[in-house]
Amino acid sequence: MSSRGSGGESKRRRSSAPAIIITLALVIVAVAAVFTVVYISGIRYTKVTLTDGGDIKFFGTVDDDGKPLEGKLYFSDGSSADINLTKSVINYDNGDIYEGGIVDFQREGEGTVTFASGDVYTGEFVDDKITGNGVFRYVNGDEYEGELVDGRRNGYGAYTWADGSIYFGYYVNDLKEGKGKFVWADGSYYEGDYKSDMKEGVGAYYYSNGDQYIGDFKADRRSGSGVYTWANGESYAGTFVDDVMSGWGIYSWPSGRTLEGLFKDGKFIRTEPAKE
Repeated sequence: MSSRGSGGESKRRRSSAPAIIITLALVIVAVAAVFTVVYISGIRYTKVTLTDGGDIKFFGTVDDDGKPLEGKLYFSDGSSADINLTKSVINYDNGDIYEGGIVDFQREGEGTVTFASGDVYTGEFVDDKITGNGVFRYVNGDEYEGELVDGRRNGYGAYTWADGSIYFGYYVNDLKEGKGKFVWADGSYYEGDYKSDMKEGVGAYYYSNGDQYIGDFKADRRSGSGVYTWANGESYAGTFVDDVMSGWGIYSWPSGRTLEGLFKDGKFIRTEPAKE
C-alpha cells in the first residue's frame, strides 16, 4: 500500500511541474512587456552622484537622445521633487518652487526660487546653493540686495526694512561686520564700524533731533573717546562709558565758556585729576 502511495505523489509532482513553468514564463513575459512599454514610452531612470557624496535619482521621460525631460527627482536626504526641464522648473515636496538654470538636476546660474513661506529670491546659484549676487524679497516687506554665500548674507549688500530703514555695508554670515551705514526711518543715521551686528569701533552718529556724536563705539554704545555735539551748540569732548560722559573731558558752550574735568555717569565731578 505504501508503494502505491509514493507512486501517486510522484505523479502529482510531475503533473504540477508544467504549470509552474508556464506560470514563470507568463510572469517573465509580463515583466518584459512592462519594460518594453516603459522603454517605448521614453521613461528612463538616471542617477547623478554629487561632489559631497550624495546623489539625485531621476525617473521620468527623456528625448530621443536620452536627455531627461520631465519626471520625479529623489534626493539622498529623503526629499523629492517634480522636475520639468522643458520649462526649467522644479517643484520641491516642501512647497518651494524654482525656475531657472538647471545642471545635473541642480539649480545653477540665474534663477528664482519662491519659498513656501512666501519669501522670494532672484539671483545666482552655484551647485544648487544660493551663492553670488541676488535679491531676497521677504514676505514681511523687508528686502536684501547684494552678495550671498550658501543662502546667507556675506560680502557687500543693502538691507531695507519694511519701515524704510536701510543698511548699506558689509556682512559676515548674516551679521553686519566691517564698514557700513545705517539710516533709520526718522532720518537719523550711523556710519562707521560694525562687529557681530553691533556698532563697534569708530563711527559717526547723526540724530534726527540735530545732535551728533563722532568717536568710539563698543557693543552698540558710545564707549571710549569721542565728541558729542548737541543741536543747541553745546558739546562734550572726552571719555564715554555705555552712552554717558564718564572720564576726563571738556564741556563747551556756544558762548566760548568751557569746563574741563572729571565726569561720571553723565555728571561733572571735579576739575582736578585724582591724586596718586
